[in-house]
Amino acid sequence: MPVTLNSPGVYIQEAASGVRTITSVSTSIGAFVDYFSRGPLNQAVQVFSFADFERQFGGLDLLSEGSYAIQQFFLNGGTTAWVVRTTSTTASKGATAASVTLQDASGKNVLVATAASPGAWGNNLRMDVDYGTTDPTKLFNLTVSEIEMVAGKPQVVSSEVYRNLVIDATQPNDAVATVNDASSLIQLAVAAGAPTPPDPPAQTGTLSNAFPKGALPAGVPKASDSMTVALNNGTAFKVTLGATPPATLSDLAATLQSLIRSADKSMNGVTVGLVGSQATTMYLQAKAGTGNASDILEFADGTGTLSSALGLNNKSSQNVQQYAPGVATAAGEESSPATGSDGTWDWGSDLAGMVGGLSGDQSKKTGMFALMDVDLFNILCIPATSRMPAVNDQSAFEVATNAISLCNTRRAFYILDPPQGLGSVGANDKPTAITSWLDANDSLRDRNAAIYFPRVDIPDPLNGYRLRAAPASGTVAGLYARTDATRGVFKAPAGTDASLTGVSELEYNLTDGENGVLNPLAINALRTFPIYGPICWGARTLYGADQLADDYKYIPVRRFALFLEESLFRGTQWVVFEPNDEALWAQIRLNIGSFLQDQFRQGAFQGTTPQQAYFVKVDSDINNGIVNIIVGFAPLKPAEFVVITIQQIAGQV
Repeated sequence: MPVTLNSPGVYIQEAASGVRTITSVSTSIGAFVDYFSRGPLNQAVQVFSFADFERQFGGLDLLSEGSYAIQQFFLNGGTTAWVVRTTSTTASKGATAASVTLQDASGKNVLVATAASPGAWGNNLRMDVDYGTTDPTKLFNLTVSEIEMVAGKPQVVSSEVYRNLVIDATQPNDAVATVNDASSLIQLAVAAGAPTPPDPPAQTGTLSNAFPKGALPAGVPKASDSMTVALNNGTAFKVTLGATPPATLSDLAATLQSLIRSADKSMNGVTVGLVGSQATTMYLQAKAGTGNASDILEFADGTGTLSSALGLNNKSSQNVQQYAPGVATAAGEESSPATGSDGTWDWGSDLAGMVGGLSGDQSKKTGMFALMDVDLFNILCIPATSRMPAVNDQSAFEVATNAISLCNTRRAFYILDPPQGLGSVGANDKPTAITSWLDANDSLRDRNAAIYFPRVDIPDPLNGYRLRAAPASGTVAGLYARTDATRGVFKAPAGTDASLTGVSELEYNLTDGENGVLNPLAINALRTFPIYGPICWGARTLYGADQLADDYKYIPVRRFALFLEESLFRGTQWVVFEPNDEALWAQIRLNIGSFLQDQFRQGAFQGTTPQQAYFVKVDSDINNGIVNIIVGFAPLKPAEFVVITIQQIAGQV
């Protein structure tokens, strides 16, 4: 902006350089679409490690080829991936979410708690409610836990705590808004027909009266006082205090727990503890301590008035020990339980539903098309196609066709896993079989896709580390990422340094002759060589068959072109609506040339000078508002065949 010149002197102003840096986009962000045991459905979620994947999608699953592929992706060098969980599109066979309705102390529905994502995992959720808050009449605390059964006993594997909640959408501590914003385990909603305003849900477990600041009232408890305890209206057992009753609330809790456990063997899991805050209000809380969240402890007075003095015999305070979405039958202050289900993921009984789930609906952005909302992904893997029928069926063809279309739209690369038959029987694990299948599906040949043969054998932790035949896409996608990071996207992800980490052996050991049949057909070989072990020994796109003689025969050339296209597409957005004249054209040449020069310095092009390596030309159709930018580059092509000629040197006569 010009400065105002008022008085004689020196003025300084800044001028733009005209250089707009074009940033190189990532080349190795994976995308995986498959069935998983948990996680949001039809939504792309970014993960940065296999531990991330385990937390959000449940880890390895025997039914999920994608879970093993993601493990292999990170083992082989992958660093970032998008994961899309799908389910059957058959209405009666899709995954469902566990849920339960929480009631207040008078039995009115107030909150509906639903597992954060569909799946049987939600049946392992447990919720605790207590009133140890700053205002016990209106506020409540909520603890949400996920459990796993270990040696027949429940163990907490994840837990969330929310304090001082209220059911009131106008308040900043509203339970629904607070939990839904933060929880990875459940989602809350106000129950239909709930009172206005709703009371807090009933406390879980059997609760005593409130004890302000944790102090026992005078005379409570009395020496030798007693009460009876029963589990779910079962046989009542009597517990009696000693001659010297406990003097503090914590001592009383410990004494009652010991007495109840000693009363009968069926009571040996009972817990009596304190909930609340010493600064405000505390409660005794008794729980059955069994594996059944719906169990209820019931108290009544014995020879004295111990239970009524403590408030433990109040029917409105005798509740399930924990609320449990997915319980079979409601008990206590809960209603309308719904069991969570993984749905049917069975290629034999629901093939159409599985194919529909993977392919999804582009208009609704479901299945693989959930990736349309992702800013950038580079390598698409759908390992589930390996479980589809291999003969006289178009299921894998349909999924692969949609995947190739998606990759062409998003400038990504698809690694195709051929079908092996129902139950992954290995129908295409022979060279003649894979060539026949590809011949029958030759319309899948595309510049943005590649196929690898055979499958890889990896140790399976879910099956005593026995070898499991797995589709190659996840392993190879990780190899792409490792090669990009160490050498560059222009280097072929193949050769003796392209080792397959985590692979014990291959489903088929190719000979040189068999490899020589597959390679001209653009079927990339995975080989096992002495010393090197399992390695990748092919680098052709599906359009790289010799007979096609395509410019994009090789994977590194095609992937480098996709990298250039995406980087230039993003880096030239500033050009739109700029004045269409020579000043703009010069800027375009400068900026794109600078970007290409950086690639040249990294060794991405053939040629010893920039003039031999690339060019940038700009012209325009000014009247129609068009700027034409032509970028040419001389790609590096892999040395696929190395010929060594040996001859004798004739001796002197």
